[in-house]
Amino acid sequence: MLKNTLWVVLSLLIVALDQWSKQSASSELDYGRAVEIVPWLNFTLLHNEGAAFSFLSDAGGWQRWLLVAISSLVSLVLVLWLLRLKSSDKLIAFSLAFILGGALGNLWDRAVLGYVVDFISLHYHSRYFPAFNIADAAISFGAALMILDMFVSPEKPTEQRA
Repeated sequence: MLKNTLWVVLSLLIVALDQWSKQSASSELDYGRAVEIVPWLNFTLLHNEGAAFSFLSDAGGWQRWLLVAISSLVSLVLVLWLLRLKSSDKLIAFSLAFILGGALGNLWDRAVLGYVVDFISLHYHSRYFPAFNIADAAISFGAALMILDMFVSPEKPTEQRA
């Protein structure tokens, strides 16, 4: 169990990087004004009051606390899952650490600010992917690793489980 706390520490490092990047974006960028980094990447400060892809962003405010409650519950489940993994389950632990770090980073924004700070904007010509942040990227990376884990670590039969 003590070894598994290192995964929680990795999650907290992701939270720290996410919060630092959001603070930097908030202090250096003008809201809604794109700053081109390379032809396909802009930094554009935006505030998302909803869930993914601004779902529920115009719901009137109640969604903030619903999303805080859901994120808190999911984060608690992820922590418990991480702490109970066998030390040999490294890939799933790595994926869960990234998902947890991203979830906590966005949870902090939502609880403290009332919105999530987004600033990374990818595009191809005039086609834009929704703006995101380091936390969102960590969640996506963790989810991809979790899918990979399903293929490289197939589940053992029930009688072999500890």
